[in-house]
Amino acid sequence: MRAIGIGAGGHAKVLLEALRASGDVEVVGLLDADPALKGSEVLGVRVLGSDKLLPQLHKDGIRHVFMGVGGVGDNSRRQELFERVRTGGFELLSVRHPSAVVSPSAVLGEGTCLCPGAIVGAGARLGRNVIINTGAIVEHDCELGDHVHIASGAVLAGGVVVGSGAHVGAGASVRQGVRIGSDALIAMGAAVINDVPDGAVVAGVPARPMHERTNA
Repeated sequence: MRAIGIGAGGHAKVLLEALRASGDVEVVGLLDADPALKGSEVLGVRVLGSDKLLPQLHKDGIRHVFMGVGGVGDNSRRQELFERVRTGGFELLSVRHPSAVVSPSAVLGEGTCLCPGAIVGAGARLGRNVIINTGAIVEHDCELGDHVHIASGAVLAGGVVVGSGAHVGAGASVRQGVRIGSDALIAMGAAVINDVPDGAVVAGVPARPMHERTNA
């Protein structure tokens, strides 16, 4: 299977290594919006140009794409690219590093990225274009909406619900049964013990509201 990657930064490196370990995907190139990266290489894979090349690549027979764009608190760019790729007639690949652990009863949506050491527990349900980053834990019966990013080392206890587009920062912990609203931002290292409204930003131990996100 031949595929193209969107993004040429650190997250793309992680996914390239995961795809190489699986052995059944040939990555023919990467696309990135930064014109300075054109012609450079990421782990030996050439950056061909921007996502404006997608229609031509589709004509050339490429049908599979993986989302190598991460998100630091704002997942709107990933969502925009995801929708553009799908409307362009491509299939979004899900990428799973061999060291990730996924319960057989978990359900993973299209384009899910499971980084090294990620754990997804029994009965968990993940939406489309979700990142479970390195060492993150999504426990049993959690429900994650589309375009959610659970950053490195974060822990969701059982039955946590996370709305679409939300970001749970590195090392954060969320108590069992808590609901996190759409487009909410949980700061790095926060301990969330209460529900978080849509678009809210919370930080601290225990986590307290800071303000609402302007893009919510």
